[in-house]
Amino acid sequence: MPTTFPYTQLFTFTESVFNSMGCSDEDATLATETLLSADLRGIDSHGVARLVGYVRLWEAGRINATPRVGVTYETPSTAVVDGDGGLGLVVGPKAMQVAMEKARQVGTGWVSVKNSNHFGIAGYHAMKALAHDMIGVAMTNASPLVAPTYSLERLLGTNPIAVAVPAGDQPDFVLDMATTTAANGKLEIAQRKNLPIPEGWAQDPQGVGSTDPNAVKNGGALLPLGGATGSHKGYGLGAVVDIFSAVLSGANYGPWVPPFVAFLQPSANPVGEGLGHFFGAMRVDAFRPAAEFKAHMDNWITTFRQARATEGQHVLIPGDPEREMSGHRLLNGIPLLDAVIQDLEGVGAKFGVKL
Repeated sequence: MPTTFPYTQLFTFTESVFNSMGCSDEDATLATETLLSADLRGIDSHGVARLVGYVRLWEAGRINATPRVGVTYETPSTAVVDGDGGLGLVVGPKAMQVAMEKARQVGTGWVSVKNSNHFGIAGYHAMKALAHDMIGVAMTNASPLVAPTYSLERLLGTNPIAVAVPAGDQPDFVLDMATTTAANGKLEIAQRKNLPIPEGWAQDPQGVGSTDPNAVKNGGALLPLGGATGSHKGYGLGAVVDIFSAVLSGANYGPWVPPFVAFLQPSANPVGEGLGHFFGAMRVDAFRPAAEFKAHMDNWITTFRQARATEGQHVLIPGDPEREMSGHRLLNGIPLLDAVIQDLEGVGAKFGVKL
């Protein structure tokens, strides 16, 4: 059974680890908040369980703990941000801030990022816009683990898309999804629990569907969203994310995206710099009065939530499960598997930090 830890305890531990890596106090706090947002929202595959992965990348010299994140090209509504090899957990929020500042000035802001690393969950970055009556958009490319439709080669990442839309009295609309049937982190969880994965998540090296959680580790691939008859749609969405995040910014794309695991080396012939992200912010009142828009969002949400549903079910709004989970875990703590606890204790021992 998992062991539950208070959010504050995990926050203090994680922040101390980032400090020990050389991050400034400000960046360590920001990285910790970004990372643990995944655990709070129930996306355990992208939370503190990944801390050891960031440490290993730093040890391998592939993460810069003290980056000088800056704009290298811009127009009034667009920018390219160079992450200087920093933690994506830090680069991402800073790039989203650039997008929101441009939106404040001219109505919308669009930022493509190069030279970054894994940025946690996309939803965290998109949700930054909500407090400012803006619609937030966040995407990132990722390690090539996904085979396009009919391919035996792994050419794309899970390449998530997040869109956050403010509402009035109703909870905000927050879509946060991978463009694959399942994120690779869910396979990692299945591996830790020694459980099979559902059909349609992965294929073996011969392109045959597999329920083995180690299928991708053993040379297979994740599958695009859409399954046997619609994977071309997930493939298309993943491709758009790759282009917006990397071809547009000058980051690595497709099979050249650096792997998250430290034991695999980046391509010897990269086509760009680091990992790529894409962020957008749209000021609602650049389209219509914010109060009017949010009232109609409330109506939209209520209409969908009250739709007649199949027996024993009810219609959810994107963001509902994660919002409910966040409230529960803030109150009751975050459950961690024994394997994750062991990893964290090992990292803590390395830096003299107690979990």
